[in-house]
Amino acid sequence: MVPMSLKNQYNSEERKVLLGWAKASIQHGLKTGWPISPNLSGLPTKLTEQRATFVTLEKIQRLRGCIGMLQATRPLVEDIANNAFAAAFKDPRFPALKKQELKHLEIHISILSLSEPLNFSSQQDLLAQLRPGIDGLILEEGSKRGTFLPTVWESLSEPKEFLTHLKQKAGLPKNYWSDTLKIQRYTTELID
Repeated sequence: MVPMSLKNQYNSEERKVLLGWAKASIQHGLKTGWPISPNLSGLPTKLTEQRATFVTLEKIQRLRGCIGMLQATRPLVEDIANNAFAAAFKDPRFPALKKQELKHLEIHISILSLSEPLNFSSQQDLLAQLRPGIDGLILEEGSKRGTFLPTVWESLSEPKEFLTHLKQKAGLPKNYWSDTLKIQRYTTELID
């Protein structure tokens, strides 16, 4: 499988800091019911730039929560802290995380690149442009919207299968096609 990111922008120390904020926010949430508010002073500029992230939680290699933002609206460490809290306590697919689950929890942070629109003339043309293992996709049709992070390629490795499931996630039929369908792609740097 192709790596999930094209370029590592964060060194090992910065990665530890980011994972530390995610874990601290979950622990803070267990005690207070609120995400932690990171103190940005003293942090390297790279960690306080506005970036969009997703935080995925796994427990014994099974999804336990995943929440994120597709657009950068807040500083990186703040986005991670808020998304880690939301993944642990606000993901509607799961009950709120319990303290005893913390020891089995794996935290994965996906830092998103800016998204770029794909131009295509047909479903076949679109499928030919997809880069398995690299591309995250955002699908939009009217008010319907869905995204898959690049890590989803691990379980849906064929482009047609990936697109079919993304359509369903967005609330569209699996064979849906329209000339007004919009697709954007992005890459991520995975930190875990």
